[in-house]
Amino acid sequence: MPNDLTTAPATTPLSDVPVGSTVVVAALSRSSAALRRLGEMGLTPGCELRVVRVAPLGDPVEVSLRGYRLSLRKQDAADVETVAPGDWPPA
Repeated sequence: MPNDLTTAPATTPLSDVPVGSTVVVAALSRSSAALRRLGEMGLTPGCELRVVRVAPLGDPVEVSLRGYRLSLRKQDAADVETVAPGDWPPA
């Protein structure tokens, strides 16, 4: 008997997305003042962004979104869950 349950797309932390990749923000995995501030700057679920570069030691991560560039600490980038553009919006 086939399984009719749909599965949610797998998410990837922004800190693990390769340079040059375009992804969509799926969720912010925890609540903090820093992440709330990022939301106010436009980093919200459904926002498409591109990873521009990552510093040699992995911190910070620079992304391009909504017409500007934003640098995030690796710790904050790890709390941003992303999906491939084709997997958004979730079913």
